[in-house]
Amino acid sequence: MKRWVYGTVFIAGLCTLGAEMSASRLLGNYFGTSNLVWASIIGLIMIYLAAGYFLGGRWADRSPRYVTLYRILAWAGLAVGLVPLLSRPVLRLAADAFDQLSFGVLAGSFLGVLILFIIPISLLGTASPFAIRLLVDDPHTSGSVSGRVYAISTIGSFFGTFLPVLILTPLVGTYRTFLIFAGLLVLTALAGLAKTAGWKPALAYSWMLLVLIILAIFGTPGRDKNTSGLIFEKESAYNYIQVLQFGDTRILRLNEGQGIHSQYHPTELSYNGPWEQVLVAPFFNPPPVDPGQFKRMAIIGLAAGTTARQAAAVFPGIQIDGFEIDPEIVKVGRRFFDMNDPNLTVYVEDGRWGLEHDPNRFQVISVDAYRPPYIPAHMVTREFFQIVYDHLTPDGVMVINVGRAPSDRRLVDAMYRTILTVFPTAFIMDLPDTFNTLIYATRKPVDRSYLQANYEALLPRSDVHPLLPTLIKKTSDNLQPAPADGMIFTDDRAAIEWLTNAMILNFLTSGETENLQ
Repeated sequence: MKRWVYGTVFIAGLCTLGAEMSASRLLGNYFGTSNLVWASIIGLIMIYLAAGYFLGGRWADRSPRYVTLYRILAWAGLAVGLVPLLSRPVLRLAADAFDQLSFGVLAGSFLGVLILFIIPISLLGTASPFAIRLLVDDPHTSGSVSGRVYAISTIGSFFGTFLPVLILTPLVGTYRTFLIFAGLLVLTALAGLAKTAGWKPALAYSWMLLVLIILAIFGTPGRDKNTSGLIFEKESAYNYIQVLQFGDTRILRLNEGQGIHSQYHPTELSYNGPWEQVLVAPFFNPPPVDPGQFKRMAIIGLAAGTTARQAAAVFPGIQIDGFEIDPEIVKVGRRFFDMNDPNLTVYVEDGRWGLEHDPNRFQVISVDAYRPPYIPAHMVTREFFQIVYDHLTPDGVMVINVGRAPSDRRLVDAMYRTILTVFPTAFIMDLPDTFNTLIYATRKPVDRSYLQANYEALLPRSDVHPLLPTLIKKTSDNLQPAPADGMIFTDDRAAIEWLTNAMILNFLTSGETENLQ
């Protein structure tokens, strides 16, 4: 029986971390995956576990019976299974609030869902102290028994960390991932009851398993969000992915749904967004610049390939290396966004690692992985920009898309100052009617007047794609003065989360709204 109890502790540890990781995904689909979200989840889960440890110790002293432990786990399993069902209406309300940027409703929804975890996680927390009470026969062995119980529980937690992320969520979705962990707990409890007290007590709790089966079949129908125009949704190991269609236009939205990550129209190429502004990058070089001379570019943060499609149309024959970490987004790009240009080579890997190991040199490198709160710290540092610099040709230009708040330019300033520790010249352009700023950095020193001169040289040419002069003019008209100061990001110290959290909080509480690109 002792081996069975150790196995029970393993399952409890696995399901505890499995529920925690699934909670992060459940909330991340609606509130994003910033460190604020993670800190809230981890912090409250730890509080619930602490309550469970305390409760479990006292409970075990009052009723040191195997049947009590397995009854607790049965109820814990049912509670885990009910979390996604009870949270769904709250989260749909949160999705609407995010579209309207209603901070009060967002905060209330977030806390409301986290409160749902009090019962299941607290009950799961009782497993280890309860198991120790049942397993200790001799006070002289209490230390070794305790160590063994917590070691086995921790090993279970290790598997619970990776199982939902790598297998269950991409395979069956967040809601049914909860139900799988719930079913595993209930099955363990039923088997434990049958083993220790007979089949009658086990059958008395078997209705819980039936409830979970019904929830798995009928309890999560329909879409995760009531989003207008939704034609496709999927959860991957990295994102909650939505494709929306309005008329002939399709857009890609990820996770909480603020911002458009890619856009597609079968006959139109310009969307007044940041994607096409990447095409301006080469024209910061000394005039005259011929569009036909550009043969290779890299895109870090390919998404569904909007920039790649535009570049292929404007620079015929250009070879494009696109880096996208999420393979499901690549599939969506090919299926819904016509990301099938033969000149595009897609690498499903982290952008920094992929670029660092790419043997090619590029005339343009576009970095579009910056969208608060989704700003990878390893892609904002001096060391990262050195990698970009080293992979540019002598006339190469880097362009990055940075989000900002209406009256908060600290992120833009910091990025600009960090870039200038590597590149000799950089220019800032605010995209009109958006919260997007593009920063262009050249490998060799240039003058901002070159951009206007290239515009004037291209304007009379009939062999140039008409989109190019328009984009160059827009960039030239919206260049901003260089900031006087800004923090420098390094691999050792990149306070990006601190900065973006402050920006987001200020924005949400300011009452200002805008349709971000």
